[in-house]
Amino acid sequence: MKKSKTDSGLPPESTQTILESISDGVFTVDHDWRVTSFNRAAEEITGIPRAEAIGRRCCEVFRASMCETECALRQTMDSGKPIINKSAFIVDANGRRIPISVSTALLRDTQGDIAGGVETFRDLSLVEELRKEIEQRYEVGDMVSRSASMQKLFDILPQVAASDATVVIEGETGTGKELLARALHNLSPRKNRSFVAINCGALPDTLLESELFGYKAGAFTGADKDKPGRFARAEGGTLFLDEIGDVSAALQVRLLRVLQEKTYEPLGGTQSVKTDVRVIAATNKSLADLVKDGQFRQDLYYRINVVRLELPPLRKRKEDIPLLVDRFIRRFNRTQGRAVAGVAPEAMALLMAHDYPGNIRELENIIEHAFVICPDAAIGVRCLPESLTGKHSPAVTLATSGFDSAVKAAEAQAILDALHRCGGNRNQAAKALGMHKSTLFRKVRALGLSLPQEDGRTPRSAP
Repeated sequence: MKKSKTDSGLPPESTQTILESISDGVFTVDHDWRVTSFNRAAEEITGIPRAEAIGRRCCEVFRASMCETECALRQTMDSGKPIINKSAFIVDANGRRIPISVSTALLRDTQGDIAGGVETFRDLSLVEELRKEIEQRYEVGDMVSRSASMQKLFDILPQVAASDATVVIEGETGTGKELLARALHNLSPRKNRSFVAINCGALPDTLLESELFGYKAGAFTGADKDKPGRFARAEGGTLFLDEIGDVSAALQVRLLRVLQEKTYEPLGGTQSVKTDVRVIAATNKSLADLVKDGQFRQDLYYRINVVRLELPPLRKRKEDIPLLVDRFIRRFNRTQGRAVAGVAPEAMALLMAHDYPGNIRELENIIEHAFVICPDAAIGVRCLPESLTGKHSPAVTLATSGFDSAVKAAEAQAILDALHRCGGNRNQAAKALGMHKSTLFRKVRALGLSLPQEDGRTPRSAP
């Protein structure tokens, strides 16, 4: 008797041998979503024996992130269109969360009728581990960066954290000042005690004073019992005073005493309370300028300005944008149950060209906006806010289409930013970008960029 063959021309046993030899998991389902076949790799990745998987509904076997709302196989069965490399994760037999990429297609019988669906899935655990290992080189706490200025900051954080010195962090709104303060706390010997934050600019003076120092029962109308302040709650830990530049002159005097004498008096109290708190202050203004203008006490300025850390705005560290975008996408995928794979090249070019007056917080809001608007697997231009898509910078005009255009746009923006930071000095800009000067000039010519007239070395001629 002649052996039957599959549509591929191979006998069934040959097809089975191929499926058993590949490293991707493969399974098939019938119209009732019950597993009809389950290859060796599927057993290894999921930790579920074939005998247990066959006959069960696929959602019971895989417990994948997409099973409830965005099942790739259901989409293929409904539309008839295959899905290629959709990101998701499954939970294996030991409860481990395994990242995978999924591809699906219709399964047809010998007459060409739809008999069910087939799904292949690839274990991305090794890829994810390598990505995390690479990212850790650019990560401190919840902050990520590969820019030279931020790397210098990261390098000194362990030494700063190890001391009890008061720190002032300066940076524009949205640059991540509280994240930096938390990183200092988590790296410090005080990491097992409380980190307490308060926004000094969000409260009126009288309320801010009671929030900081607490009050005793009877201190004012409605004070029925003692209430500990932020200094008491942060005892042994770290107190983060955000927007300290907005504190009134009267309250500045009280803060100065706490920092000098390590004591304070709660409102309505008659005895001083000792405190052991490490203070980290932050401001989006220049405290030195506020001192010159008479808006901030000079003695308090020198007391808190023991160590000064400056967070650069996002427009001066645009090489961090892809890293930050990737982090935000993974966070929103996790919190919203989505499986967005990334950003299309044209959209990334627009993100790289924007100046971000709201800094990292603005970028995060843009990605969250895209998650709300965009139903696709990748964030495209149409998913971005009109504030981005309606404006075009010279760098964006390079991004006509395709991945190469996006890379050119990013390179152009990085070169222009480096030249601006280095005052036009070509040698310094090349060093900051990690390339030889000749490479820099070659890229400038290839991208058609116009260099500033001053080269950063020769002084300007007198008028």
